[in-house]
Amino acid sequence: MVNAVWLVLLVGGIVASALQGNVGGVTQAVVSGSEKAVEVAFGFIGIMSLWLGMAKIAEASGLMQGLARLMAPLVSRLFPGVPADHPAMGNMLMNMAANMLGMGGAATPFGLKAMQELQTLNPRKDQASRDMITFLAINTASINLVPATMIALRVAAGSTHPAEIVGPTIFATSVAFLVAITVDRLFRRYAGQGDS
Repeated sequence: MVNAVWLVLLVGGIVASALQGNVGGVTQAVVSGSEKAVEVAFGFIGIMSLWLGMAKIAEASGLMQGLARLMAPLVSRLFPGVPADHPAMGNMLMNMAANMLGMGGAATPFGLKAMQELQTLNPRKDQASRDMITFLAINTASINLVPATMIALRVAAGSTHPAEIVGPTIFATSVAFLVAITVDRLFRRYAGQGDS
């Protein structure tokens, strides 16, 4: 579906420029856009290498595991259907800790494994359990303490203060997290689903 949208936009832009007699403008935009894309990509690679290296250090030093241990009491309350010693709990905690530290690449494998483990607890295999839905909501609206990708994009775009996004990001992601949890709890209470 997204490919069809991009095709319509591309063809529509070319047709509109042809009708206005400005086909040369399309060529010029393609060339300048390509140059800018390469420039941003190279700037992005450097700063992302730095942040990914920091993420690996955080993982190897036990910072991620420590953060997961700190979150364990709260997370066990959010997922009453998941035993504290179940592998799903550990994977969910590691996913959340990685997301909080801005390590989306490290969070993804933990998230996929957590969903597989949650499925083992799911009595109705053809639909998502409440805990699976809650985990998806939390994963989508996770609190982000280190917005490494946004900082990298701002550096690549030439921002003089690329890290000033940290405060607003923490605030916005905290609000998103609280809204996601609130809506999840309201749906749990009023949706009339079973115990799954």
